[in-house]
Amino acid sequence: MFADIYRGKKVIITGHTGFKGSWLSLWLLQLGARVYGVSDEVPTKPSLFETLKLKDLLTDHRLDIRDREGVRQLIETIQPDFVFHLAAQPIVSVSYQDPVGTFATNVMGTAHILDALRGLKGNCTCVVISSDKCYENEEWVWGYKETDKLGGKDIYSASKGATEIVFKSYYHSFFKNSANIRLVSARAGNVIGGGDWAVDRIIPDCMRAWSQNQPVEIRSPKATRPWQHVLEPLSGYLLLGQLATQDFSLHGESFNFGPTMDSNYSVLSLLKDISSKWSYNNDIEPYILTGNQPFHEAGLLKVNCEKALFYLKWLPVLTYKELIEMTSDWYYKFYHGEDDLYQFTLTQLELFQSLAKEKKLEWAI
Repeated sequence: MFADIYRGKKVIITGHTGFKGSWLSLWLLQLGARVYGVSDEVPTKPSLFETLKLKDLLTDHRLDIRDREGVRQLIETIQPDFVFHLAAQPIVSVSYQDPVGTFATNVMGTAHILDALRGLKGNCTCVVISSDKCYENEEWVWGYKETDKLGGKDIYSASKGATEIVFKSYYHSFFKNSANIRLVSARAGNVIGGGDWAVDRIIPDCMRAWSQNQPVEIRSPKATRPWQHVLEPLSGYLLLGQLATQDFSLHGESFNFGPTMDSNYSVLSLLKDISSKWSYNNDIEPYILTGNQPFHEAGLLKVNCEKALFYLKWLPVLTYKELIEMTSDWYYKFYHGEDDLYQFTLTQLELFQSLAKEKKLEWAI
């Protein structure tokens, strides 16, 4: 799997205590990597990181990526073979409360990571993770390509557009002709799956409310998103890390990772489907439409993933139905006292890999 490229390798994951970072940590551990996590804190309570007891399975570093010197020292001490940079301020609503902190983490934090790579002597491939919100959103009905304009009408989107500009500027200024560093970026968004408890995200909000048999309040029922399970983009990140190491022509490139067009559903449709799987049991409807939207959010946003298909041979694995089932099953197990959530989570990962093999995806063989 992934040509066994990660086995025995030193892999830094920034943001390893977050939702995506925890799933990526689990996957890389299963692939035999030596995982070094870098985060300033565990961002939620509960958290997937703590639920799976991942601290006992990897090398856990507490470091704020806004600490330039601390980042430099740690990376030069570890001398990683791979870096997956996920650490970020990821919540749109929080960016309105703390715009400067959002820019400091998402933009300067990325600059600190890339600047530290300049001191490495050995070979290292770095995958910078940004977001589909890095694009200047025109509410188009077609998906954004990697060559489309970057930007943002809100703080969070602007910070992600700026992250990509930092990535590209470091590539051209320092790494374009590097003999030992490979640099790529990945753009994905609207990820759902078991173990996300972030604030102001639709699935965590639902699960917190429904676990107490209460309806969830939703702001933008008509907003349409390309929903995908967390393992989908992670498979893309891991494949990109593998192929960028093996193929110099990918150096400096950016790739979108998103679902097929038939997975674009409105928030309201998603809630109807997942609430039926959850077996919500209350005379009150499982959701309340508040109409209260205190900050700007995109109404329609999707990406074009043809580049990933052409150059990486990457495709999504799960159907929309499988996405709903895996997500609702995980939370149902959590809230109804599953004894071994680590094993259950690993089982879901193994199922995902098995389905990828059935589809004969190259990374899974």
